[in-house]
Amino acid sequence: MKIDKEIYHPIHPKHKLKIEYTEIPFYCDGCKEAGIGLKYKCQQCEFDLHKSCAVAPTYINHPFYNKCEFQFLYSPPGAFRRVCDACRKDVSGFVYHCRRCGFDLHPCCANLPQVLDDGTHNLYLCLRLTSACHRCGGKGPGWSYRSECKTYNLHVSCVKELLVESWQAMYLNVDKNKVREMQTRIPSLKGTLQNHHGKKGGKVGKCCQIAGGAVRVIISAILGDPTALIGAAVAGFMSK
Repeated sequence: MKIDKEIYHPIHPKHKLKIEYTEIPFYCDGCKEAGIGLKYKCQQCEFDLHKSCAVAPTYINHPFYNKCEFQFLYSPPGAFRRVCDACRKDVSGFVYHCRRCGFDLHPCCANLPQVLDDGTHNLYLCLRLTSACHRCGGKGPGWSYRSECKTYNLHVSCVKELLVESWQAMYLNVDKNKVREMQTRIPSLKGTLQNHHGKKGGKVGKCCQIAGGAVRVIISAILGDPTALIGAAVAGFMSK
């Protein structure tokens, strides 16, 4: 797939945006979400867009909603709060919206791969959980990734809570006290799994082995770059 090195975008018409690659999380001025990997950046202003936000098709379909046609909008429709049906987080900027059914998707969520390979296991994107999420212990709404053996499940929203908030606090000019709070509040996923199962070894040991690679590729996809190359940048946060 050809990628344009420079583009003009309607919400930032004064300057060209150039594509670049970063392993430092950034704030997307389109969807208002954190990003990593490929982005389009204005070299004269503090303005960044996810690649998926910068070159978003006007209309898309999604296999989870086969009766829907999603239209790309620069802002959420209507006067009421909108929530992404994938990650259950607020929609504050760019969004894919189905006028017929009322579903909303962040552009990066709309582009989440149906299958992720963490190097050892395949992880499959699911519309609903049939067993408990290994982060929160619940089966609440929102998309999740499930291991091929069906023993490991993780909400997309829980991955965001685990790492994205911490990255936003550290990199997006948030109060330093909040940075320290985030760093101490967010546990490693391994510890979370052990607490969830209530014991070590056996099933939880296997889950923890799966989790290390799984979260690295899931967070890469959520932040706009569904490649395992970002995994190395995430690995340091996994061990804290």
